[in-house]
Amino acid sequence: MIFRHQDGLKIASPEQIQVWMKQTMDWIGGIAAQNKFVEGNGLPFDEAKVVHHNKTVTNGPFGEIKETLGGYIVVKADSVEEACEFAKGSPVLQGEGNTVEVRKLSRH
Repeated sequence: MIFRHQDGLKIASPEQIQVWMKQTMDWIGGIAAQNKFVEGNGLPFDEAKVVHHNKTVTNGPFGEIKETLGGYIVVKADSVEEACEFAKGSPVLQGEGNTVEVRKLSRH
């Protein structure tokens, strides 16, 4: 699951960010309690860069675009549909325009 959302530091107080973090940890804890959580991480916006096709490097993530890649988790699911059900519980979806992208990974 890939989380796309605005940079929380630009739109929320430190207290609100703490609330969101607790909600997220509780949500992930619920998945882990089912032995379905594999790994995950946030992707900080600080010092992010974008390398372009012409090899120029700009400060990132994506300039003026409001939402960008904020983090990800990997879950064990029997189907993409099951993973989508997990995704529906993500606190990220509280923000209008935010999304959770679900993709299948090949594990070798």
